[in-house]
Amino acid sequence: MLTRKISLCLFAGALSIAGFTSGCTVHAGYYNDPYYHDRHAVDGEVVYYNQWEHDTHREHADLNKRNKQEQKEYWDWRHQQDHH
Repeated sequence: MLTRKISLCLFAGALSIAGFTSGCTVHAGYYNDPYYHDRHAVDGEVVYYNQWEHDTHREHADLNKRNKQEQKEYWDWRHQQDHH
């Protein structure tokens, strides 16, 4: 009985560790767009983001550090670029 409980705990721990470590690599290097429910590679997004800052006369700041309204404005603008 004790061996079964220990095995179960070890198995659950192994699954947890696998989930935590793989979760970090899957999302690294991507912006998650919460409004359009897709992801954009960071390296490809830099050009668009710099253009948006220029077009809207904003000072440079990391997208993740902007307030929610500015982030939404960016993602709205960004998806309009895909449809031109």
